[in-house]
Amino acid sequence: MAVWDDLVGQTRVEEQLAAAARDADALVTAHAAGEPAPEASKMTHAWLFTGPPGSGRATAARAFAAALQCVSPDRALGGAPGCGFCDGCHTTLVGTHADVEIVRTDLLSIGVKETRALVRRAQLSPAGGRWQVIVLEDADRLTEGAGNVLLKAVEEPAPRTVWLLCAPSLEDVLPTIRSRCRHLTLRTPPVEAVADVLVRRDGIEPETAQAAARATQGHIDRARRLATDERARARRSVVLKLPLRVDDVGGCLKAAQELVDAAAEDAKQVAEEIDVKETEELKAALGAAQGGRMPRGTAGAMKELEERQKRRRTRTQRDSLDLALTDLTGFYRDVLALQLRSRSALANTDVRDALERIARDTTPERTLRRIEAILACREALDRNVAPLLAVEAMTMALRG
Repeated sequence: MAVWDDLVGQTRVEEQLAAAARDADALVTAHAAGEPAPEASKMTHAWLFTGPPGSGRATAARAFAAALQCVSPDRALGGAPGCGFCDGCHTTLVGTHADVEIVRTDLLSIGVKETRALVRRAQLSPAGGRWQVIVLEDADRLTEGAGNVLLKAVEEPAPRTVWLLCAPSLEDVLPTIRSRCRHLTLRTPPVEAVADVLVRRDGIEPETAQAAARATQGHIDRARRLATDERARARRSVVLKLPLRVDDVGGCLKAAQELVDAAAEDAKQVAEEIDVKETEELKAALGAAQGGRMPRGTAGAMKELEERQKRRRTRTQRDSLDLALTDLTGFYRDVLALQLRSRSALANTDVRDALERIARDTTPERTLRRIEAILACREALDRNVAPLLAVEAMTMALRG
């Protein structure tokens, strides 16, 4: 299985990356042989992958990183880098390659301290691989200070260092950084392609896979979760019933409270799974006594961990709310499609009765205003507005 097999519906991007990987392989081979580098090359030191959620930005970046580290003997016979089986490909894809740093965050932002550590790493020569590769999956979460720290490293990289940055859009990255990167845009994969992947790789029943892919409109990770997690299906079902519950003020406020409480419960469950383990591991590393008493001078480390866990809970709650708002937007998108007699396929066919009822009782203009209210709620959450206040404002705007 080639490294590109995980890219779904991204033929153009795959071709560009494969060509760059071939040129990168030629560059390293020529350098090792003491020969001059090829003049024309599609390889460059910094790449920016953008695309909507679920398009596979990070997957494309990791696949390219694996192709850059490919050591398959078939390359000498004209084979393309990225076999997926050699030690370089395998260790990169599983995250254990010594010369590939994959950075993702479960916090709200990436700060200066973490970015400086990455810049120092990027200055090192490859320890055993062909390139030193830094994959930054959440480049849109860099603070302004962190972006300025990264700029110098991207502008003047070490000879065999490659930066692979991922973000939802060009506007999410500092102009000075994106102007120094080669830009690749990924599209939302077709529903049929996502369903095929779920059946072929995850062993999901075709009917279930098709329903999940259609409901998530081509978002691969969400489709997989929806097809395999009963709790995710139950949560989505609750969200899609909300438009029928906002007929009065009381219903609006109750629905808003339930959405926020559900997101908080998600954050709590993540905390229960991760926080306790992290805390115990840190205590053991700091030499805590059997009874739990901490050595002197370790309070700062424990407080830093608690702050990190608090920020992660906030991020988890917002992500859960954002997922609910995405489902809600999809619901009203289907309503609008029915009102305009569009030929577009409906995403939420399992609640078609509710869609038709609301489409019949309202106008397209009213539906558009409701979609705008949901988008305004998402923007308010991005600006750190209190979740309950933002969601209550939205549900009031959804009221018939």
